[in-house]
Amino acid sequence: MGKKTTNPSSEGTPATKVTPMMAQYLAIKRDHPDALLFYRMGDFYELFFADAVTAAEALGITLTHRGKHDGEDIPMCGVPVRAADGYLEKLIQSGFRVAVCEQTEDPASAKKRGAKAVVAREVERLVTPGTLTEDTLLDARASNYLVALGRAEGQWAAAWCDMSTGEFRVMKCHGASLPALLARLAPGEILLSDAMLEAPELFEIFADWKSALAPQPARLFDSTSGERHLCALYGVAALDGFGEFGRAELAAAGAVVEYLSLTQKGKLPRLAALSPVLESASMAIDAATRRNLELTRSFAGTRKGSLLAVIDRTVTGAGARLMHARLVAPLTDPDAIARRLDQVDFFIAGTATLEDLRTTLRGFPDIERALSRLTLGRGGPRDLAAIRDALRLVPKLRDALQQGALLDAPDPAIGALADGLGQHEILATRLAKALVPTPPPMVRDGGFIAPDYSAALDEFVSLRDESRRLIANLQARYRSETGVDSLKVKHNNVLGYFVDVSERNAAKLTDGFIHRQSLASAVRFTTVELGELESKINSAAQKALDLEAQLFDQLLGETVARAEEIARLAGAAAGLDVASALAQLAVERRYCRPVVDAGQAFDIHAGRHPVVEALAEREEAFVANDCDLGPARHLWLVTGPNMAGKSTFLRQNALIAILAQTGSFVPAESAHIGIVDRLFSRVGASDDLARGRSTFIVEMI
Repeated sequence: MGKKTTNPSSEGTPATKVTPMMAQYLAIKRDHPDALLFYRMGDFYELFFADAVTAAEALGITLTHRGKHDGEDIPMCGVPVRAADGYLEKLIQSGFRVAVCEQTEDPASAKKRGAKAVVAREVERLVTPGTLTEDTLLDARASNYLVALGRAEGQWAAAWCDMSTGEFRVMKCHGASLPALLARLAPGEILLSDAMLEAPELFEIFADWKSALAPQPARLFDSTSGERHLCALYGVAALDGFGEFGRAELAAAGAVVEYLSLTQKGKLPRLAALSPVLESASMAIDAATRRNLELTRSFAGTRKGSLLAVIDRTVTGAGARLMHARLVAPLTDPDAIARRLDQVDFFIAGTATLEDLRTTLRGFPDIERALSRLTLGRGGPRDLAAIRDALRLVPKLRDALQQGALLDAPDPAIGALADGLGQHEILATRLAKALVPTPPPMVRDGGFIAPDYSAALDEFVSLRDESRRLIANLQARYRSETGVDSLKVKHNNVLGYFVDVSERNAAKLTDGFIHRQSLASAVRFTTVELGELESKINSAAQKALDLEAQLFDQLLGETVARAEEIARLAGAAAGLDVASALAQLAVERRYCRPVVDAGQAFDIHAGRHPVVEALAEREEAFVANDCDLGPARHLWLVTGPNMAGKSTFLRQNALIAILAQTGSFVPAESAHIGIVDRLFSRVGASDDLARGRSTFIVEMI
């Protein structure tokens, strides 16, 4: 279970004993007892009481004190707002939840209510392991799933969502299948009813996922409420158009939607249409088998040495995530597998197409995640620029697909991906004209709207910049009039613009210079003229920022209005990336196209272990092996001395089956495979094949 924090100091404390600011903090903290509270104070997020002690230890930052509470010093620590993502990453990885409390009004507005008025604040989001959207908190090459488990009418269901991309699926399954499903999804967070924790039959299922469990009240898993939440999400009266869903599926999917709404404070991201998945649609692989076959992680726990590391040639984040998703869930439908293999074949046959496409894809931004942040209201100018850059690459992608002899009769599967690229000329042109080449990440930074896009903005910017030039001219004139060559016009957030001279030269500033402040090393003045210029600068700068914010909202509205088309583009580009990457792999590694059908054949000629071959090829050539497990010989007994390669042989055939049903070519001279619906591997859990060590050798060492 995720780590929780408590704050006993905040309970039952009369507001009269604390400052107004601390009273506000304690009230907000009471509403979020299980999360660390990031309380915004100017340019910092501050933490107090037990939260501060916990965070300071977890982050390795200094713990200080601020004021007293019940006669005791109040522990405090803080992190800069601009660097908050890095600290959030450490806390989330350590299993904490974080409530981000922002200032919702300007301090100047608060002062109008009275000298002791506190700036209004409220929690705008709960950051949890399953609800991350920031690139700095996510692995660009792996999905981050939030999973909810539902149970109704004696049936189980699991719904999963990647909030950073909008993927949303649900599957009815047996309770015994849950461990394999969780191993496949590797969720960052698992939602389940409090009551499920008490069920003894579920203890083993959740044993490996304790740190990811997030128990919720049973009401969150009510199927009737779940159906209502889903209908509201998609703006429909009924879910018939999405498929047929049982009560368990509605409970699980509804829990995902309500949890997202709770953690994002009502701001839901764009979620794709809920897609039902059949349990039988993919090869069943339990957690132990996945570990033993080292599909995505080696025994050392790293990506290096895994099957994924060897076959992944993708060049985009979305393509890498799709490759990962396909590898961990091989298909069981021969027709669907054949369509994927046809896509790979298309690129193998067209070398020019392959090279041009991959060159273009290398510059394709991760618009899946950019779009999610924009629809959630958490995106910025840089996310809009990512959409712009992707839209501008669409014609190049289409041109790459239209090269070569295959143009006349393109494969239907490639045609579908090409159609998914869509037409985006209007939005692409608008974003290209509106945004500077490299905009800042946040709207508040300003300076992201290109010159000549808005005449009104250009006027404010010109006035602001011209006023700054006049400040420089004013400094030169004051130096000439006073004879003080060291006189400077400076600025700070307290005094604004002021004239700064040494104490020795202060007496030379007479008529027109108004004393503002005396320091040990300097004396500060102002003038009427300087005050008027400052007013113009501040007014122009603020008006420029305000207008840029309005223009951003307009561009955001146009982009979000085309969210579904942009999402289809992202999916099509990811599909092209995976197909072309597997084509490149097949060419480089001499893989063959497998025959996959509904029969019972398993005939591999000159098969090779993809990982061992890739890692050992520089030392010696891999010795290929045949394997025929057809109807006449379903059982093989493999014997031999230690280090003879028994484990390698067994695993290579399992991996060949997985690759074939993933839609990849395979390391063999030929392969004919009947659909494998379930795979088991219990051989040599301690083998270190990549380094040429057997189970026996590893145990001896």
